[in-house]
This record gives sequence, C-alpha cells and structure tokens, in this order.
Amino acid sequence: MDLLQASFSEIASAVKSKKISAVETTRFFTKRIEQFDSKLNSFITLDRTAETQAAAIDARIAKGEDPGPLAGVPWGIKDMFCTKGLRTTAASKILENFVPPYDATVVARLRSSGAVVLGKLNQDEFAMGSSNETSAFGVCRNPWNTKLVPGGSSGGSAAAQAARLCAGSTGTDTGGSIRQPASFCGIVGVKPTYGRISRYGIVAYASSLDQAGPMTNTVADAALALEVMSGRDGRDGTTSTLKVPAFAKDLNSQVKGLRVGVIREYMKTEGLHPDVLKTVQKALETLRTQGAEIVEVSVPLTEYSVPVYYLIAASEASSNLARYDGVKYGYRARFESLAELDLDEFYGRTRGEGFGKEVKRRIMLGTYCLSSGYYDAYYNKAGQVRRMLRDQFREAFAKCDVILSPVTTAPAFAIGDRISDPLAMYLNDIYTVSTNLAGLPGMSVPFGMSSDNGSGSLPIGVQLTAAHFAEQTMLNVGLALELASGLKGKVADVQR
Repeated sequence: MDLLQASFSEIASAVKSKKISAVETTRFFTKRIEQFDSKLNSFITLDRTAETQAAAIDARIAKGEDPGPLAGVPWGIKDMFCTKGLRTTAASKILENFVPPYDATVVARLRSSGAVVLGKLNQDEFAMGSSNETSAFGVCRNPWNTKLVPGGSSGGSAAAQAARLCAGSTGTDTGGSIRQPASFCGIVGVKPTYGRISRYGIVAYASSLDQAGPMTNTVADAALALEVMSGRDGRDGTTSTLKVPAFAKDLNSQVKGLRVGVIREYMKTEGLHPDVLKTVQKALETLRTQGAEIVEVSVPLTEYSVPVYYLIAASEASSNLARYDGVKYGYRARFESLAELDLDEFYGRTRGEGFGKEVKRRIMLGTYCLSSGYYDAYYNKAGQVRRMLRDQFREAFAKCDVILSPVTTAPAFAIGDRISDPLAMYLNDIYTVSTNLAGLPGMSVPFGMSSDNGSGSLPIGVQLTAAHFAEQTMLNVGLALELASGLKGKVADVQR
C-alpha cells in the first residue's frame, strides 16, 4: 500500500482486513516526521504513545471489533485542541507547560473513530496570525519552499499535511485560518457552518467566529472527517441539533444545473495576483463546461469585512484571554517576594512576558473597543454590520447554490515579508473573513500552480462558500474541481 497516497477509507480498510497493521501505518508516518520535520517545524509536541494507541486498535481488530471508519489513520492535531495527558500550548509561552485532563470533543470523536494521534501541530500564537510566524515555538515553513510561510494560523497543520507527515490534520478557522494555509500548501481545508462542530475543548480566540475543521489531501477524506467530527454536543450550547449528513457516502461530482455565484466585489482585479485570477477564471470555466451556470451576485458589505472582523475578533479575544493571569495556571512571572507584591504589577509582568506581540496588540485593540464610551461606536456597530452582511449573503444564496472566489490575493509569501506590517498581514484575509462573520461553510480546494518567479511553482487554491449547513453541495463542487485539476493528493517535495 502506498501510504503517501492512500485515502482514509483505504487505510482503514487495509488495517481492518489486516493487510497492514495500525502499528505499521503509525511507524511510517512517525519516520516521515523524524526525516522531514526538522526542515518544517510543523510539530510542537509528539505523542510518544502513538504506537501504543495503534497497538490497541490492532488488538480490537484481532478480537473481531470494528474500531471505526478511521481505524489506524494517523492524525496531527492543531495545538488549540485540548488532548488528555498531552501538552496543549496554543503555541504560546503562557501555556507552554499546560497538560489538559480531558480531550476536546473533536479529538474524542477522532479517537472513537479509530484515529491515532501523532502529536500537536504548530500554529500562530492563540491562532492570531496569517503566516505561522507568531508561534512561541518558532516559525513553521512551507514544504513547497522552506523560505516561504505555510499560511496561518493553522500553518503547522497545512505544512504537515502537504508533506504527508500525517494522514489527516485538524485546524481551526476564525477568519480563514484553515482555508488560507490550505491554499498556500496545496491541500483541502474545510471550515464548516458555525455550530456544525463542537468547540468544547478548543482554546478560545473569538468564540462567535471560531470553528474547527479537517485539513486533508483529498475532498473525499475531508468529507469523511467532517462526518466524524460533526454533531450535537451537550457541552457546547452553540452546536446544531440538525442530523449530520452522510457527507462521504453522498459525495459526487455532478454539477450540471448548479448555479455557481461570483461575488462582484471580489473580482476587482486591483491587488489580485494574476496567477490567482487566472486560476479562479479557469475553475469557473471548468464548472461551466460541466454544465453549471455561472451567475453574478453582489454582497456590498464585504468591502467592510476586514475592519468589522478585527473589531469583533479582537474584542472577544480581549475577553477570552483575560483568564491567563498567572494565578490559576499557565506561565507566572518570577518575583523575589510575593509578600508585598502589587497585584497590578503581578498581572502586568506575567501577561507582558507570557504573551507575544501580536496577541498583546489584539488584546489592547479589543479592550479599547469594549471600553466605556467606545463600545457602541465600535463593537456594537460592528455587530450590526455583521448581521446585515449575513442577510446579504442569504440574498445572494437565493440566486446561487455555491459561491466561487479566490482564497487569498496571492500565493505564499516569504517569511519575514509582512510580519512587521500588521495591516498588510490583516488584508491577507480579505476573501475569507466574511464567511466567518456570516457563519457560513467554506473550503479551499487546490486548483492551480503559480508561475515560477524564483520561488518555484506554488499551489493556488480556490474558495467555495455555501449557504448555512449546505456543506454537501460545497463538497460536491469541490470534488468536481479536484478531479479536473490534476492536483489530487499531490505531496510537496520537502527536499527542495
């Protein structure tokens, strides 16, 4: 079996039929981590019990039991997800030594489906960033060219997946943090409808925007993983009570008669890399030739999506991160004596030393937005615009079944290129944040490669967005594009 190309179903079937053991599969991927991750820095913590987990799955199969649809499939987990007995840092100094006593719901569901956890993946600190350069554990690198960023915040997940250091990986998406790195690294990344997947056990950044999702090598794998992860969770009151569809079973590539929307405001070519524009146009033409109808729609408020997003996200981050003060858990600044310590100094030094620059920037921005005299002018106003944006998307989906757009303005950029310019970094999310503000499902599918301008030819994804809880339609269109792209399951050459 070629484990570099094997799908989740193929691995699980081979493990269940004893053609290969879960232990052998796990060893294959751990050896790839040992061989290549020193060049990528995609893992923060390795789970030394991975082979033990795999052996337990083999033992269950020997007894005639069915471990689940992901039997023996090795996964990497973004370090925002709590993992019982395994360090969870959110790529921060302040949580550097935190070991949770429980699994996040997503992790628990993966385990109960037979998945093996290989370790925790690198990311931007507290998921705040678009390049994986804000991690307290060092920069993660793009396997297509290690001088480039893998995207963020789920950069470690995307890099490890693209280099096939794991068979599947998890990400979180607050404003594009699954889709953007998926595009940069040439993999499939799915952000489901808000409420489709439980947020229980995920370190909170912006609670009304955060959503977990799978990052995989193919659309079929993403569909199966989404099915496993989704569903009502009594520990997260925001999860939907809707029945989880059979995403994998119902997956098909028929697009004839579907209406594919193009957002007029997204197709302004100013600032859009010509290779990205070419890839989007090619994707639209591909769907047209397969029988889909291309229609133009308008969502005028997308023009304000970036400032609205950062007002809301920073405000919620200010509230969520207030718990990290050095009192109950996490990093605590060292003091010669605690007896006569001033409380403000205690909090100030602990948080000043424990948080990175980008996290402190967003906390300060959010605190300002929530402060007396500014709440109505900023946070409340942003919330009102958000609701209007959601309504405009509903009007757009009355005219189309799915929307196709760019994921980012350009392919992956160089490490260090934008980290000192926060505004330029924030504008990188211009095509993705609207999806989170409206709570819609979105995904990135590899569809093109850039021209070689000295950095090598780089992957370019296209973004699909669907109406609330219409992930099946989105996945089906994604499959049609994947089959036409010639890029299905393409593994990055880390030797470059």
